[in-house]
Amino acid sequence: MEIERKFLIKTLPADLDSYPCSEITQAYLCTNPVMRIRKQDETYVFTYKGKGLMVREEYNLPLNKEAFEQLLPKAEGCIISKTRYRIPLSGADAGLSKDIALLIELDLFKSPSDLIMAEVEFPDEESALSFTPPYWFDKDVTGDPAYHNSNMIYSHKD
Repeated sequence: MEIERKFLIKTLPADLDSYPCSEITQAYLCTNPVMRIRKQDETYVFTYKGKGLMVREEYNLPLNKEAFEQLLPKAEGCIISKTRYRIPLSGADAGLSKDIALLIELDLFKSPSDLIMAEVEFPDEESALSFTPPYWFDKDVTGDPAYHNSNMIYSHKD
């Protein structure tokens, strides 16, 4: 189960380069249900996602480079390319229990647009609903399906 909120960003953290990052290429074989293939650095994954906005089923299966390359031309819409920064956030700094450790996944998209968006996954719905975003977060777009990567593939063509 994936429990996640998405936010647009006011400003990038000043120390962004101090956090680990990955280069991601992902494509969608189907968007209903969501079936995604992803290359993250040198790791390949096939993902199935169920319906929903903040809460939905998610299953990840390993994929190899050859399978990824065979499936990529079969993708719907455009291919997404982004740099993802992984920024730790303590629960105490987010209005939650100090025992909860969160991870901000900050995506700087290269295609299909130059969007910058942060995603935060939570251990439960209560934490997600009680979350206080950092000052550099802007609008909460969790409830807007246009900000699902699987819908963004149709908004712009490469």
